[in-house]
Amino acid sequence: MSTRGKLLVYLVRRDLRITDNPILHHLATRHHGFSHLLPIFVLPPNQIEVSGFLAEGQQSPYPPALSNIGKFWRCGPHRAKFLAESIWDMKNSLETLKSGLVVRVGSLDDVITCIVESLKHMDHSLEAVWMTEEKSFEEMEEQKAVSNVCAINNINFKLWADEKYYIDDRDTGLRNPQDVSDVFTTYRRTQEPLIERPRASLPCPKVGSLPPLPSASWMPPQESPFVTINTYDDFESRLVEPVKGMLANPPPYPEGARSSHPFVGGEANAWDRLVHLVKDGGMAKYHETRNGLIGRDYSTKLSAYLSLGCITARQVHEEMVKLEDGSEPKYVLSEGFGMGETAGTRGVRFELLWRDYMRLCTIKFGSRLFRLSGFKGETPGQANGEGGYARMWKTADASQAAKGQNPPPQQIRNMLDRFLEGTTGMGLIDASQRELYHTGYTSNRARQNVANFLAKRLNIDWRYGAEWYESMLIDYDVSSNWANWQYVSGVGNDPRGDARLFNPVKQAFDYDPNGRFVRAWIPELKQLEKLENVFQVWTGGEEDLEKSGLTDDVMVTDPICKIEYVVDRAPRTRTFRWKRGSGGGGRRGGGSSNNSGAQGDGNMGSRKPPASKGGDSTKGPTKGKQTDSPPQRNHKKNSSPASQSKNPSQGSLSMDFAQGSQINHKNRTPRGRGEGSWRCDTRGGTHSGGGGTTWPYSSPPYIPPARQSQPQLQPHPQIQPHQHLQHQPQVQPHHFPECPPHIQSRLDLNILPHQPYMHSAYPTSSNTPQSYRPQPYPSPSHPFSHSTAPYQLPSYPHQLAHLRPA
Repeated sequence: MSTRGKLLVYLVRRDLRITDNPILHHLATRHHGFSHLLPIFVLPPNQIEVSGFLAEGQQSPYPPALSNIGKFWRCGPHRAKFLAESIWDMKNSLETLKSGLVVRVGSLDDVITCIVESLKHMDHSLEAVWMTEEKSFEEMEEQKAVSNVCAINNINFKLWADEKYYIDDRDTGLRNPQDVSDVFTTYRRTQEPLIERPRASLPCPKVGSLPPLPSASWMPPQESPFVTINTYDDFESRLVEPVKGMLANPPPYPEGARSSHPFVGGEANAWDRLVHLVKDGGMAKYHETRNGLIGRDYSTKLSAYLSLGCITARQVHEEMVKLEDGSEPKYVLSEGFGMGETAGTRGVRFELLWRDYMRLCTIKFGSRLFRLSGFKGETPGQANGEGGYARMWKTADASQAAKGQNPPPQQIRNMLDRFLEGTTGMGLIDASQRELYHTGYTSNRARQNVANFLAKRLNIDWRYGAEWYESMLIDYDVSSNWANWQYVSGVGNDPRGDARLFNPVKQAFDYDPNGRFVRAWIPELKQLEKLENVFQVWTGGEEDLEKSGLTDDVMVTDPICKIEYVVDRAPRTRTFRWKRGSGGGGRRGGGSSNNSGAQGDGNMGSRKPPASKGGDSTKGPTKGKQTDSPPQRNHKKNSSPASQSKNPSQGSLSMDFAQGSQINHKNRTPRGRGEGSWRCDTRGGTHSGGGGTTWPYSSPPYIPPARQSQPQLQPHPQIQPHQHLQHQPQVQPHHFPECPPHIQSRLDLNILPHQPYMHSAYPTSSNTPQSYRPQPYPSPSHPFSHSTAPYQLPSYPHQLAHLRPA
């Protein structure tokens, strides 16, 4: 090796893993000519508040990392902590491979410039800068800035394909971003042949296979005025402390409430979570549980790991394949073992594909992702066909508000404060907002309702909500978050557009039937017995409210929005009068004159939508109805209840703005969606209402007689489940000495080398469709070409054995 050091800088962003990492795999297996490797994670000051890293008495050269509209911290305390954990996990993993990771503060181009300057007077040179390509607007600007610095200093710069997604961009068949369909179903049909055959994941580099770190004598320093961090506790504290205290009047943490997302960041923990889901049946049951509100396992909770690249979508796919084809002994007792693709695993793949689609839409529309007019690009007052954008948004910014805005900006500011604090008076919305504030997470179902409530009930600029979610969500992903807020707000690529209106009271009855979720996060309501009072506290009787100490609570005296909901034809609202208030017009009124966002009688424009039990605006009449106070909005004059009932193609993993199922009006068959993005969920109905199956026709869908009479398969009466296991041979764990020590300790692989698990009571791998099997690893001739040799289990498994003992 030459005495002159040739340094490669690897700028790590959202690829915080050592397995299935194309850059590390290439460096570990190919001749590259670099003497040293310096992986760097840079904390970008425009997205993460970095004032905590300032040396004492110094001022930051960068402005605070605040959002444009709401002025929230762009990375709140929950995501900051999860990010710190994930960065440190990769640092530890690289150190076990005899490499490492350093953290620097500043813009990416400033950090590279500092490295160039520090090496000028040494016998070393910065030969190249590599980074994984990202397609969102700010990340592309970062790439351009780094490329310019490299060009000026004659440094090789390379962008690597981002391979943490499900279907590789090079396999989609899309030649141009404009080829991406504006309708998800159209896109999905073109990608279906690839869903079961994504590219194979890459193994972990062997210990000592990566170029070493630069020695301390020529390690590039942290540029002033920021300090270098050497311990995790110090790192987390400096990252989290500056962004605490997001609200002036935060809700107290309820006694006994538990987070649905108590997980720790990092690749090792991502694998623990994935294996738990497969082993304990979470994947197989995903389609049934994805609309839950309480608990750890109603959804995958993989979205935070996917967003930071701690794990890849194709790794998730491959682990499910092991369950489906019965090739992994550790899953032999798991639901769905050896049974092929189930509704649950199919639902997870569907969400992974929806996540891909949101990213492709980001590439297609660019900065329009962040515009008020959204992907549709329409201006206030303009309508573009059915479901077109035709409303004047309301804002708390007096300089941007339309002339005569009603309510005025100051009142909108008060409404926004109550929305963020969870005191609107709408139980499901408030519970979700409080859960989000305290834990950094809330369910897909709740996210849809919150977004729809802000944008379509209150008519407030949807970007306030998108920015708040960006700040607070642990699993924030730029494409999934912003594109889904557009979708639910009616300015994205939802074919129904403005016509989709959720009833949060009906949704609460459908998905929180015992009121457990709302009572858990709003303890003030625990003593209320009737659900209709829990979901809208202003409907409670005087005696109940007095007993609960809620008589003068703002949620009772001044609800922001009121929906008079009918249960079994019996109105649950009380008849006595209460004072009127600016938020919702008092107890009984439709809203004060200065709050058009809380007025009305349920009409949309001049036409009253068909009523339903939950009042969801697109369902046919059932035995219940609503009288709500949504903002007024205009539709085509020739629109009718029938035309409003058209159900678009839909979908949903944030993983988590869940998309529910959809109704295919051509075949009248439900098709499920779930977690991972969050298009409007229509599980069990024509639309967003949820609940039991409600067809958009006067009678149930036609079922052919042959299908009606088809017998159901029954288990063999003489075979009991798992009775064969008493004869199961003991399989010795297979150890991989090249595995990093801190991960080797978790080994419980039980893999039979080069052959699948086989038993007469379960289908063998020969019975498994070829499409379910992992594809060959790339051949040595090219990092992305596939060899034609039969697939063999590599000497080191791609999943790193991040598995805890059974």
